[in-house]
Amino acid sequence: MENIKAEQVVGYLKAIHQETQRKMVVIMDRWNGHRKAARLLSEEGVDWLRVEWLPAYAPELNPVELLWGHTKYADLANYIPEDILAMRQSVINSIRTAGQKADLLLAFVRHTQLNLE
Repeated sequence: MENIKAEQVVGYLKAIHQETQRKMVVIMDRWNGHRKAARLLSEEGVDWLRVEWLPAYAPELNPVELLWGHTKYADLANYIPEDILAMRQSVINSIRTAGQKADLLLAFVRHTQLNLE
């Protein structure tokens, strides 16, 4: 498995925008790939994207941390995989299932109490 690159982030955001045709507010942490993606989009002059940055270290403000916590402590609590491949697939399934539950994802964002208006 390899790390996601900034160009892939850009492509993903463009695909979402093409599908929705709406302006977006994206919350990013300060990972180098996210910073580079934001810079690339800014250089292209996109007017449909606003990036809000999380503080340098603030896991309590990062909805992704809540998703990981849900995966670890709810879906996979007491789970003992047969091997690393089974563990990988279980994590992927948990995240996919959570991703299909808009109310759960929205709860993760609301829990951070970030002002996104």
